[in-house]
Amino acid sequence: MSKKRSRAEFERVMLPHLGAAYNLAVWLLRHPQDAEDVVQDAYLKAYKAFDQFEGEYPNAWLLKIVRNTCLTFLGRKADKGKIVSLDAALDGAEASRILPFLHDKEPLPDATLSLKQEQALVYGAISQLPVEYREIIILREFEDLTYQQIAKITEIPIGTVMSRISRARRKLRELLRPEIIGGQRNEL
Repeated sequence: MSKKRSRAEFERVMLPHLGAAYNLAVWLLRHPQDAEDVVQDAYLKAYKAFDQFEGEYPNAWLLKIVRNTCLTFLGRKADKGKIVSLDAALDGAEASRILPFLHDKEPLPDATLSLKQEQALVYGAISQLPVEYREIIILREFEDLTYQQIAKITEIPIGTVMSRISRARRKLRELLRPEIIGGQRNEL
């Protein structure tokens, strides 16, 4: 029998994962305002279902709700062809909200330009991945979730998680290889 949990307990357990929830939503939806709406809806759903939460892996539990809410949103969205670049998603106030979750330390001033260029290349390559590969990469590489947690969130077998991660990494290498080789040629 589950006990009724308090709002304060929900906030204590789930609010620390707000950055990860928003990060996943932005990557899946490619539009910051849509991500904000979906995360808000997902948190409301999580709050309503919080009595069902068993206490283990709150980030995985919440990200599963966010993912499902994103997929529902994408399924309903009439304009499926609309693409917003990651650069547009990270402009202005949105950048100040997202970047703290993407970086552990601020780069040195002389490395800032190079770092931004590298990030733009990687983000651009990730945004070109199909959604099923993009979500797996974000959950594994950005959110540092285990294969088991990703399998639970995406509701796919762990073997499929592993193969999608492998395929996504291979595709990222293919997408980034010309940029990396091209950059090395220019420096020589």
